[in-house]
Amino acid sequence: MKTRCIPKLLLFFLLAACTAENETVGDSDTLPDEVAATNLYFPPSQSPEWEMLSPDGLGWNTTNGDMLKNFLGENGTKAFIILKDGKMVVEWYFDDHTQNTSWYWASAGKTLTSFTVGIAQENGFLSITDRTSTYLGTGWTTAETELEDRITIRHQLTMTTGLNDTQGDCKTPDCLTYLADAGTRWAYHNGPYTLVQDVVANATEMEWTAYFNETLRDRIGMDGFWFSRDDINNVYFSTARSMARFGLLNLNNGIWDREPILGDTAYLNQMTDSSQNLNLSYGYLWWVNGKESYRLPQTQQQFNGPLVPNAPRDLYSGLGRDDQKLYIVPSENLVIVRMGESAEEPLLALSSFDNALWERLNAFMD
Repeated sequence: MKTRCIPKLLLFFLLAACTAENETVGDSDTLPDEVAATNLYFPPSQSPEWEMLSPDGLGWNTTNGDMLKNFLGENGTKAFIILKDGKMVVEWYFDDHTQNTSWYWASAGKTLTSFTVGIAQENGFLSITDRTSTYLGTGWTTAETELEDRITIRHQLTMTTGLNDTQGDCKTPDCLTYLADAGTRWAYHNGPYTLVQDVVANATEMEWTAYFNETLRDRIGMDGFWFSRDDINNVYFSTARSMARFGLLNLNNGIWDREPILGDTAYLNQMTDSSQNLNLSYGYLWWVNGKESYRLPQTQQQFNGPLVPNAPRDLYSGLGRDDQKLYIVPSENLVIVRMGESAEEPLLALSSFDNALWERLNAFMD
């Protein structure tokens, strides 16, 4: 018996063209160890208090700030936040959205799952090199047992299970069919991802929501809840400020105001860097900028160049359908949140909106 211990996206790009097992990790161009977040402010829990910094005081171009705000408002944005050194520089809401309105993270919420898996591993409940069938049982797919047993938690985190991604988002065995050996094919597949939460629940002998709330959400003062439609995709809803809190936690390498929430720095570095050599721009459910190539959902084509050319090369992101964005830039101590309706077609996590948004952000923060 284990003792529970709680320590602490697509059209524009189509046009614009802990290593495990025997996989080779791509070379890192990011700066996770070279740039450390310093002098960060952390807002108190259970309080609307949040210290502010003025764009003028930072020397930012307020005229271009007005242009940025207009651009966001014209493109379906509901909430937009910029944190610098943990302090609030921008907090804009549009239409009837307010500081207290919850909104869906879509696939940006995958980052919450990845972080929580790291906590479960640090607490000794699982190892990401464990076979997934250890926690879901034999037959969680329709693959032959030998092939199914090659799938690990790490494959689920890196989108490399080899299961057929063309059969929709369901997570029952009949639609989790073998296509390639685990670790040999990258494909954005929500079914195996969603089952990561079941892995954590079975490993910890707690409901997923309870474990997440206890080990992460409540400890950094987030609000929010998981909502599952037809028991398929488990989507997180929260205020924009709660997404910003989570971004700040990651900016500070898993430490919330001197309290370690996830102290495994090796896992944190692997989570936000190239996790395999099939898609260098993907970590453990995080998107990574500044790499030499990338792949996108619903295509097996590889594209050359960084994911978001206008963004800093050390940017890493939680990206969700309808342009839900959580950007983190360690070199600038920046956290940026965008929630809202889709800015454009298609309705995927990645779109030309990322690059257009960063063009305007650069002009504002120059």
